[in-house]
Amino acid sequence: MKQRSWSDVALNVWGVAVLVFLFLPILVIIVSSFNTGRLLVAWDSFGFDAFGAILTKPAIQDAVMVSIQTGLIAALLATLLGTLAGIAMARHPGRWAFWFIGLLLLVSVTPEIVDAVALLPWLVFLGQDLGIGLFDDGIARLVIGHSLFSVAVVSYIVRARLIGLEEQLEEASADLYARPLTTFRRVTLPLAMPAVLAGFLLSFTLSLDNTVIAAFVQVSGTTPWPVYVLSALRSGLRPEIAAVSTIMLLLTLVALALVAVVLRRAGDSATQIARTMTGN
Repeated sequence: MKQRSWSDVALNVWGVAVLVFLFLPILVIIVSSFNTGRLLVAWDSFGFDAFGAILTKPAIQDAVMVSIQTGLIAALLATLLGTLAGIAMARHPGRWAFWFIGLLLLVSVTPEIVDAVALLPWLVFLGQDLGIGLFDDGIARLVIGHSLFSVAVVSYIVRARLIGLEEQLEEASADLYARPLTTFRRVTLPLAMPAVLAGFLLSFTLSLDNTVIAAFVQVSGTTPWPVYVLSALRSGLRPEIAAVSTIMLLLTLVALALVAVVLRRAGDSATQIARTMTGN
């Protein structure tokens, strides 16, 4: 057996150290969720009191429900718009697609604080100055803010899925005198469905942890969970914060696992799954 060089060993050790450094805080939060003490930073004893507190504090329940409701609606909206955009870019390429991808890239790389500062006066103008009540609704504001980035993500994923598939089935459908809508419903959409489901689940998870935009566009009575946690810093984080964070972490991991399962059952390899989920 060939002996490994010291540089390879050092790189492996360094890589493990970096991973431990990145993931150790998550492990600390999971462990802290079983703390029965009053504050998160002061360990008392092991127990499930923090998880029980979730059921007895309406403020926590409301914040979690707002986040889940917003996440689902934003994911549905982003999936609808992103799927149509991704199919159009993959099946009707041209100069317009080049500029459209550039626009999506601009949405993806723009800092959230810039989006938040731009959205707030715009929503106030629409809701108060023009009197459009929809834009005064807290859930509607959060959905609009959360779906901006998610639309770009779904578009990338769906485009990446279809661009690697031949158009022969769709051409055959047209040769058999199927209408464009029938071809879309019976051929194109089923081909893209694994990416559509993956985009929906990723959009949902992205919405759950959106803090910057949510802090700007929220209105009283519709405070999402990340903003609730941010406001709790003033009085000290309690173990129930860690408990809810642990549950949301599990939801995120389940969502990502479902994405991988859906793509795997569609026949994708591990490399293809990684490419699809990153939009490449």
